[in-house]
Amino acid sequence: MLEEAPGALDKLEKRPQSVLFACSMNAIRSPMAEGIARHLFGREIYFASAGVRQGELDGFAVATMDEIGIDMSRHKPHTFEDLEDSSFDLIITLSPEAHHRALEFTRTMAVDVIYWPTLDPTAVQGTRETMLEAYRGVREGLDKRIKALLDWRPMGSF
Repeated sequence: MLEEAPGALDKLEKRPQSVLFACSMNAIRSPMAEGIARHLFGREIYFASAGVRQGELDGFAVATMDEIGIDMSRHKPHTFEDLEDSSFDLIITLSPEAHHRALEFTRTMAVDVIYWPTLDPTAVQGTRETMLEAYRGVREGLDKRIKALLDWRPMGSF
């Protein structure tokens, strides 16, 4: 089991076939990561997301994903227990609570678990634009890390 320090893993030796993103309530960070990853890799890799607890879909998350052409409006937040399949090559956790749960969830499995500390944008207060900027920051940070970790290349690049 791989427990990774932030930023220490730039790229995997072998690209996983299935990845689970996990956060506290599967309402903002993990569904954003899942949406970005599916947008980048299509059906090349299987992606899913889950939370420690079931939250409510967040309108700011939907709006900031819509800005980059990813529709998250039909996402239904769910928990680890709701997963139809628990066989993942890699689990990327985005909150301390999710990391603890993922390690517990995988204690008898051969699966890598990586922790990416990711700001909960709901903690940011201020104007609507200030709050949207926090969500955009989370979105852009996830996009950058996903591309680096999974060695994403635009179509036509070799």
